[in-house]
Amino acid sequence: MQTVYDFHGQQFNGEKKSLEDYAGKVLLIVNTASACLFTKQFKSLEQLYQKYKHQGFEVLAFPSNDFYGQEPMTGFQLETFCRINQQVTFPVFKRIHVIGNYCDPLYQYLSNLYQNGKFDAKPRWNFHKYLIDKQGKVADYFYSFTSPKSNRLMTKIEQLIAAQ
Repeated sequence: MQTVYDFHGQQFNGEKKSLEDYAGKVLLIVNTASACLFTKQFKSLEQLYQKYKHQGFEVLAFPSNDFYGQEPMTGFQLETFCRINQQVTFPVFKRIHVIGNYCDPLYQYLSNLYQNGKFDAKPRWNFHKYLIDKQGKVADYFYSFTSPKSNRLMTKIEQLIAAQ
């Protein structure tokens, strides 16, 4: 059975970053966009990251333009938006497709029951969240309207951090 560690993200400098580099950590993988009603979640995601990062937690952002063109930026412009405008310090990767014919292999895995063994849950919009356990397996998912500061999400993160 595959895990998220079998995939990679492309960094803004063009280098591939293996998700295996995050082995043993609890991950929240989120498809983001800069021109969306949910863009304000960047700040909440950063707060969540700051709260749990020293306990083995990472937020990984994958910008996508798949939902009504709400992520028109690419490259340096997109990186600047995330780092300076939104002040995020967690990893943000290059823009990818999260649905459709050109869906990135990571998102094919995350959203397909036959690949991840747990859920059939394609993103319906920007800021769809996948929670990954320390073994690199999909543990849960949360729709866009679930705040990163929701009790349900934070409780699940805490349970996964505490798990051996």
